[in-house]
Amino acid sequence: MNSKSKCSGVVLIVDDSPETISMLNASLSEVGLTVLVALSGAQALTIAKRIKPEIILMDGMMPEMDGFEACRLIKADALIAHIPVIFMTGLNASEDIVRGFDAGGIDYITKPIDMQGLIARIGAQLTNSRIANGARQALDSLGQHSLSVDLRGKILWSTPNTHRLMDSSGATQEWIAKTLPASLRPWLAEGAKQPLRLDNLNQPLLVTALQAQDSDERLLAIELANKPNEEDLLKEKFGLTAREAEVLTWITKGKTNHEIAIILDFSPRTANKHLEQIFRKLNVENRTTAAAISLRYLSQIK
Repeated sequence: MNSKSKCSGVVLIVDDSPETISMLNASLSEVGLTVLVALSGAQALTIAKRIKPEIILMDGMMPEMDGFEACRLIKADALIAHIPVIFMTGLNASEDIVRGFDAGGIDYITKPIDMQGLIARIGAQLTNSRIANGARQALDSLGQHSLSVDLRGKILWSTPNTHRLMDSSGATQEWIAKTLPASLRPWLAEGAKQPLRLDNLNQPLLVTALQAQDSDERLLAIELANKPNEEDLLKEKFGLTAREAEVLTWITKGKTNHEIAIILDFSPRTANKHLEQIFRKLNVENRTTAAAISLRYLSQIK
């Protein structure tokens, strides 16, 4: 990608230098990027939470709250932790580069800024970020409560459903930033072979390791430790019979009518009859819509 290449995306520039902001705004706007501006770390946090830019260019050295502290606070917030941060700094010392990565930055570029190099890095990070965001949205649309953490237990990203679940269970930002990592760290170090119960909340949660994504990232699932029975929830919500609730539960798990008939020990014709009643009560015309409505409701309740 050269400096004239076109790309799209929303970029937040965080810098206290009007000259730097002016130069970056002109160059990034020229290649098709939408530019937002913050003059301080505190302002960057406010904008990131309200607008959720796709990438943040962060000046490392600023008065009051510097870029390193702002980045740490961004990465401590589950709703915006997934936003990639590229540090801009005039410091070449290796310890400052390490400091940026320790704060949660994903890349860095030194001042004076090589615009062609910066635009290439932005393009690469936007591509990677969109792939990851697509995966998160797919998980969320299926009602999944998933999150990814590093080996220290720090959240790298989470689905909106996960954030809503933790919020409804009484998890504060301090709990997410400090208590949760402290609980996950030894569990991950021991291999995370059994589910981990988190009791220090209004509602206890259960964390299960799904798989290792790479050497320093873990994909986890989280749910209520004392979660209500899905069949009872669907029965009460949609006015179903006990058998209809069983059938609908298996539909949400992707089972065919033939498979449901085998599982529940009745004929496929009986399964079809139950399905007709389910469609009528949910006011839908097919099993895909019935499953989607049920999953959406269950994800909001749990």
